[in-house]
Amino acid sequence: MKKHANVAIFVPHQGCPGECVFCDQRAISGGSEAPSPHDVVRLLEEGKRTLGPRVGEAEIAFFGGSFTAIDPEYRKSLLMAAEPYLGKDSYAGIRVSTRPDAVDRKILVELKGRGVTAIELGAQSMDNTVLIAAGRGHTARHTEEASRLIKEAGFSLGLQMMTGLPGDSDEGALETARRFIALKPDTVRIYPALVLKGTRLEELYRAGSYTPQSLREAVSLCARLLGEFTGAGVRVIRLGLHAGESLARRIAAGPWHPALRDLAEGEVMLKKARLAVALLKPGPVELFVEPGGESRMAGQRRVNLRALEDMGYPAVIRPHPGLGYLQVMAADGK
Repeated sequence: MKKHANVAIFVPHQGCPGECVFCDQRAISGGSEAPSPHDVVRLLEEGKRTLGPRVGEAEIAFFGGSFTAIDPEYRKSLLMAAEPYLGKDSYAGIRVSTRPDAVDRKILVELKGRGVTAIELGAQSMDNTVLIAAGRGHTARHTEEASRLIKEAGFSLGLQMMTGLPGDSDEGALETARRFIALKPDTVRIYPALVLKGTRLEELYRAGSYTPQSLREAVSLCARLLGEFTGAGVRVIRLGLHAGESLARRIAAGPWHPALRDLAEGEVMLKKARLAVALLKPGPVELFVEPGGESRMAGQRRVNLRALEDMGYPAVIRPHPGLGYLQVMAADGK
């Protein structure tokens, strides 16, 4: 699967009416200062140098706050700084993230006129009880309505969900995924909740009233969510927060791993491989996956291959151009 590329420009807490129990944008973004138009130009120039010929596949991404709720003149200045970098031999479009209750037709017209092509909603959950416990300040209905308006206006729709929030469960997260799929998003991001220092969630954790997911629990759930979304044709463009020194220093507890996606993908592929080899007689097998997916099939430190060998199926992995992301076929080995 082609990796999603963007140049992220963080606007920490800008436009947010409050602070959610899990949120510390200073840790997530690596800083606390809102960017200026000059900062936008500098970051986009750096991005062009780093991406080289791939720049045409990348997006300019304003993340970290509620972009549609920030001061209109400030928002306009950021978008005007980004606009000259759109088009031939430059970035493919502008992606912004915002709250589901900060979207209406007027703001969508404004964004369309400034080159915005994709809008992501920080929905987190479709369970109103979970949203209240997390201090989100919006409902599942807001997500449904905002998604409809975004799709009708011709934007690419992205939805962001968070697992392991207070009051949530695996089945609740799977129900959120199914309700996301019904909204027909183009992309999804999945973030297992982390307990960051200085947040309300840390207070709940220290008081013993909140228990974060273990890494094993998060990987297992994320593997199931990957299966739900990919089976429905929805691209999961991120799983887990981006690794960074600022974030790592502020994690108090929770399912943190720098390669969380790799672990979840490996679990999905092992499950599929087990089903495929079960149709064959025990003995050497060949496993076929999409070109470039060999390491996903092998698993970290070849854990998947060892598991299959323990079942009596020593395996060799081979690329197959006819297969897609997370698909696996098996045949008797030679």
